Amino acid sequence: MTPAGHRRLILTRHAKSAWDDPRLEDFDRPLNRRGRRASLELGEWLHSRGYEPEEVLCSTAKRTRETWATVSAAALEVTPKVEFIDALYHAGPDVMLETLRKASSDCVMMIGHNPGIAALASMLPARAPMDPDFPRYPTGATLVVDFDIPAWEEVGAGKGSVLDFFVPSGRD
Repeated sequence: MTPAGHRRLILTRHAKSAWDDPRLEDFDRPLNRRGRRASLELGEWLHSRGYEPEEVLCSTAKRTRETWATVSAAALEVTPKVEFIDALYHAGPDVMLETLRKASSDCVMMIGHNPGIAALASMLPARAPMDPDFPRYPTGATLVVDFDIPAWEEVGAGKGSVLDFFVPSGRD
């Protein structure tokens, strides 16, 4: 739950996807087994920390949709409004930021792709997390950042405070 007058962003790169079918277009690649385990681990982590998104903005690629489906299978207490957005597929940070500025809930989760998601994660906080994985933003990486702003329209570079950063292992 975010305090009044604050906004929280949960910024997630999709989990590990499969490369074993060369006939599939990039857009249609599903999660692999490790990615499904990592997504479930991420959902459990979000729930355990009380990071419950009220709104989800998700790329329409198969691997991002599957990441959300598996995350949401965890025991989340909030049922968010979910929007699948074509423009988030391999979007740059500028498109992601414009999409975020249209959000309507206090706590928003965005699920996307590198390199755009890593660039946005680096741009938003005043100080980046001191985690060696943060610069490469590996699959499943999730940044939780709070903003002291009354509305998403005011979100911008350097305005966020890092609350948490997590990279699921995807191991049994």
